[in-house]
Amino acid sequence: QVQLVESGGGLVQAGGSLRLSCAASGLSGSNYLMGWFRQASGKEREFLVAFRWTNFRKDYGESVRGRFTISRDVAKKTVYLQMNSLRTEDTAVYYCAVADDRGWIVRDPHEYHYWGQGTQVTVSS
Repeated sequence: QVQLVESGGGLVQAGGSLRLSCAASGLSGSNYLMGWFRQASGKEREFLVAFRWTNFRKDYGESVRGRFTISRDVAKKTVYLQMNSLRTEDTAVYYCAVADDRGWIVRDPHEYHYWGQGTQVTVSS
């Protein structure tokens, strides 16, 4: 049974930084994608970044490219999202998710089968 547990959210001022963590368990092999999404109140879930576990090839969404960085600890099966230069519009619930790896990175949240419970990030002005 796959479980994803996010942590690290909180309240930060605009311009500040946060690092989110996603600890995965129950995943076997390396044929999957891991990604981060967010959902602001009243909005659709937005793709942020994902990577292929097998080769760490990454794809960043336009809204976070250059400000957010994804990394991983293979031994701990933990993925991190370093968020810098935060803006008020980054306020949302942040989720990590897992999808099957079919050879390319997908951005559609419907392709992701496993989700964490989410962690709230609030950026104040």
